[in-house]
Amino acid sequence: MCGITGFIGLPAPDQALAALGQRMADAIRHRGPDDEGLFVEASIGLCLAQRRLAIIDLSPAGHQPMHSASGHWVLVFNGEIYNHLDLRAELQSAGAAPLWHGHSDTETLLAAIECWGLEASLQRVVGMFAFALWHRPSRTLHLGRDRFGEKPLYYGWVGSNAQDTRPAFVFGSELKALRAHPGFVHSVRRDALALYFRYLSVPAPYSIHDGIYKLEPGCLLTLAGTVPAAPAGALRPPAQHGSLRLSRWWRMDDLVTQAGAAPLPDTPETLNQLEAALARAVREQSLADVPLGAFLSGGVDSSAIVALMQAQSSRPVKTFTIGFDQAGYDEAPFARAVAEHLGTEHHELRVTAQDALGLVPALPTMYDEPFADSSQIATHLVCRAARQHVTVALSGDAGDEVFGGYNRYLWAPALWRRVGGLPHPLRQALSAGLGALPAGAWDALLSPLNRQGGTHGVARVGEKLHKLSRSMAGVRSLNDLYRRLVSEWQHPTELVIGSQEPPIRLDDPYPDAALTTPEARMMFQDSVGYLPDDILCKVDRAAMAISLETRVPFLDHRVVELAWALPARMKLRDGVGKWALRELLYRRVPRQLIERPKTGFAIPLGDWLRGPLKAWAQDLLDPDRLRADGLLEPEPVQRRWAAHLAGRGDHTAALWAVLMFQAWLRAQGASTVGAES
Repeated sequence: MCGITGFIGLPAPDQALAALGQRMADAIRHRGPDDEGLFVEASIGLCLAQRRLAIIDLSPAGHQPMHSASGHWVLVFNGEIYNHLDLRAELQSAGAAPLWHGHSDTETLLAAIECWGLEASLQRVVGMFAFALWHRPSRTLHLGRDRFGEKPLYYGWVGSNAQDTRPAFVFGSELKALRAHPGFVHSVRRDALALYFRYLSVPAPYSIHDGIYKLEPGCLLTLAGTVPAAPAGALRPPAQHGSLRLSRWWRMDDLVTQAGAAPLPDTPETLNQLEAALARAVREQSLADVPLGAFLSGGVDSSAIVALMQAQSSRPVKTFTIGFDQAGYDEAPFARAVAEHLGTEHHELRVTAQDALGLVPALPTMYDEPFADSSQIATHLVCRAARQHVTVALSGDAGDEVFGGYNRYLWAPALWRRVGGLPHPLRQALSAGLGALPAGAWDALLSPLNRQGGTHGVARVGEKLHKLSRSMAGVRSLNDLYRRLVSEWQHPTELVIGSQEPPIRLDDPYPDAALTTPEARMMFQDSVGYLPDDILCKVDRAAMAISLETRVPFLDHRVVELAWALPARMKLRDGVGKWALRELLYRRVPRQLIERPKTGFAIPLGDWLRGPLKAWAQDLLDPDRLRADGLLEPEPVQRRWAAHLAGRGDHTAALWAVLMFQAWLRAQGASTVGAES
């Protein structure tokens, strides 16, 4: 695990290139405090830089940038290749293995590329990664990102220095590295800001800055020749822009289509096959030369990962959770019960409101661009607890997207079947009725049903009904309902002055023949949108801010392929999500320790905005400041803020998005204002 950065197109002496590369790498030192390295080629103005968090092969043999045995390839790599020992054996049997200098997965990848080529090697790889690869003979730069987007990679164009507007092409694991380039002068992209207010994160391929983009998951960018001028807008694969080519080396659409062509039966043997695949993923991802553990919330996903880890370990697995003192937000007792049953070495960090509130000022810098999933706070706190004991932590992320765990998969299609045929005015009236009763009143009214529901129960049902009320307004199709359910500001272009919403991955054509149910379509949409842009971004920044590597066994692509081949009833059955995963878990953990309403890493943020965070929020939401910035219309913000303070609905998520943007804007300074579309 590392941080990588670099640039091309700035001819200068070696010393000047190295100094600039060092400056950019130093900006992401937190991603790799153990080692650093640079490679420059002055004739073409190239620099590759890396900060290393040593996980596999702690010796100097793991140093980067790393050169291939032939010397033709130079690589900086961020991530892990979990099957690299198998790849070494395959290279050995083919007589293509070099004289190994160490046992790092980076060295394995370079050998594979020399033997099979870049794309063929990536097809063989099981792992998470982002990389920059330089081919010296052809003077070609390749940037690549893993299948699901576990590791980040930004790229874009900057002036070569403060006085010269000739473009240089830059890239890096985080925007911090790109901002360290003296030619980085980029304003807020208003269109990206509108997308942020809809989704609470900036979705790929956009970044918050004009001229700077995210490489989409499963993509390769190849730059062969002179750096072209910056394109007028975001490039979507497949695309050719001068000497730059953007393509997909892997497609989620293909995985879903192939899995649908070979469906598995609903049998105990299929469950056994799934268990074997998950066990293999956990085993391979437990390989490390440093201390390793796992997050444990006591829910289905993290408990399943920990149960498989412990079954394969000869010593107690280190597990970590956090607990809040406020009722309704504390999952620590559930995690403790699972840990005691499995016999793990459990660590529990009690978090006060002051601990969580103290983290808020650091969030804009940690996340580098506006990011407003409020579970970012609890995620970083549990990462901080784990880092005191381990360098690597396995997580249960992606279980919901892969196995059908979100509540919306269960009730959104059922709801639409009941109300979709109603006249539009009647649906509008229903929407208004849901929002008329305060959230607390809904909680009290429905609590008896929730207590009887077991896994059918819904935590904080009043908040969710209020969100449903806002989502139902104006809905005309199930796809429209999904888009509104994952949106916080339903009309963000009315909030962001002078903005439009550009197309993103969710707007691409879908493999409709393979997505035969509304539930499958929503799972696909979450897998290509919410998962990489929110969940995986949240975990990466929360963990790497303190040099902790996280791994996600559910995103072993062989597990995902198998999951998509499962019949629908093995995911969603009798009003319960993740049915197959639950059945596997109950082989090792009693059902009664797991069944409860789904909460996630929630915090009482809405109450804090009315209490200890009120003054901070009031300052950031000041209408005069909003008008002076010239980016947001103050009136919609003030309406939500007044309603929230008065208890007329819970507007926490929408307000948190504004607050995180305003806090980020202040952290960046005035140079970011004045944006382009």
